[in-house]
Amino acid sequence: MTYELTPVLLFASVFPIVIGVLLRLPKWLIEINENKSWTFDWMKLVVIGLPALYIALLPVLSANIPMAYLLFAEEIMFMNYTILITTAGIVFGYVLLDSLKK
Repeated sequence: MTYELTPVLLFASVFPIVIGVLLRLPKWLIEINENKSWTFDWMKLVVIGLPALYIALLPVLSANIPMAYLLFAEEIMFMNYTILITTAGIVFGYVLLDSLKK
């Protein structure tokens, strides 16, 4: 009766993002040591990162916002969405560090 589902959904959405960041971290640390100017690839973040972030955070959003207001929420949530959400989180974490270039 008093079970809170939101922290579980938040962990399930954020943990794959952390894994994606950790996968890109070694190469990013090597790029930091190079003596180049910093750039930000905003197009990659907008085209790949934002849709992946939306899919990764869909369980948290659907717990707080009715599904009728979310795009493709019913289609994604009714299929085998755990693999899709995990993959989208890993992709977003990887793209987040990949868009920061030196």
